[in-house]
Amino acid sequence: MAAVSAGTLLFRRTAGLEVLLVHPGGPFWKNKSDGVWSIPKGEFDPTTENPEAAARREFAEELGHDVPAGPMIDLGDVTQKAGKRVVGFAIEGDLDPASIVSNTFTIEWPPRSGREAEFPEVDRAEWFTIEDARTVINSAQATFLDRLVEALD
Repeated sequence: MAAVSAGTLLFRRTAGLEVLLVHPGGPFWKNKSDGVWSIPKGEFDPTTENPEAAARREFAEELGHDVPAGPMIDLGDVTQKAGKRVVGFAIEGDLDPASIVSNTFTIEWPPRSGREAEFPEVDRAEWFTIEDARTVINSAQATFLDRLVEALD
């Protein structure tokens, strides 16, 4: 069975609509941008955890901030190329990207070196217009942008 993740798309209304996306940490993603940004998300067990609760938990783990209070917009789910299903939610709020503090993971680095290195799960966050977000976000997750715009109209 494919993994299931839940995530939160934070949005704000400035001169236009902006969304907060995160860039994955670690050496593999260091010099990649287009198509690798994501909503803050993480895996959960749908038999034991509510998707919205998982989305809130993962947001806090990856950004070091709680999701703003209030009802979330259900954005449904998408399936990414590798088969992972992502359940998305959106909520309005603001957050300074410079203030994020991500959880970390450990991998052998460099490969076959026998040494372990620790990296942040998210190395940065950034606000994007909807148009710019379409360029950098994981292609399957771009559907969340469309659903957000539709929900706000």
